[in-house]
Amino acid sequence: MHTRDTADAPGGAAGAGAAADADWQQCRVTLPAPHNWLVLDLTTQQPDAWARSVADEHFTADVPADVPAEWREAFAQDVLWYWVAAARQKSLCAALLTPQDSGVVAFYSVRELNVPSESLRLDVLRAEAESAEGPYFVPPRITEVELPLGAALRVHRLEPTDPDADSGSVLEGVAHYVLPRAHPTALECRLLWGAMGLGEELGKMADELAASLRLV
Repeated sequence: MHTRDTADAPGGAAGAGAAADADWQQCRVTLPAPHNWLVLDLTTQQPDAWARSVADEHFTADVPADVPAEWREAFAQDVLWYWVAAARQKSLCAALLTPQDSGVVAFYSVRELNVPSESLRLDVLRAEAESAEGPYFVPPRITEVELPLGAALRVHRLEPTDPDADSGSVLEGVAHYVLPRAHPTALECRLLWGAMGLGEELGKMADELAASLRLV
């Protein structure tokens, strides 16, 4: 849970003006399996030390004695990478799906979009999402949904992790672009993962997370 800030619109380009000031100060997301999630502390002034401390807590005594240092260091560097990504995007809140003794499975973040007040409409957000440049392995699947917070656009994408490479890993994600009824703003709630075969399960989880979002 963190204070608000602004970011970019769904298509990747910044909006023409800043969103109107909101009267909320925090966003809250209910994690479906809290013990499997690591909430990123975006307020820390020492992210390196924080990442190493959570890595020390993440692994249990079941980790083989000859590799714990390497595993912990690799995990700490992954956590730090996602922390920097969330901070750079000025995320309101962010979390990593990290089952015990495992690496990072998925990354979830919520950020406020920089959208002018006259563009706070689903048709405008949809036009931006449809015109966003790939590359994508398949055309993005875009649907309109109703969340407890307000109307939203659900966008499911498959894209390469390195757009300039001839081959590589696939990044899958579900983003909800939400227009809260009670606040003149737009939010992006996005779950990203790289493990193929988990699309259906994690897609449902993205829906759960978006449905749990509250601004207080």
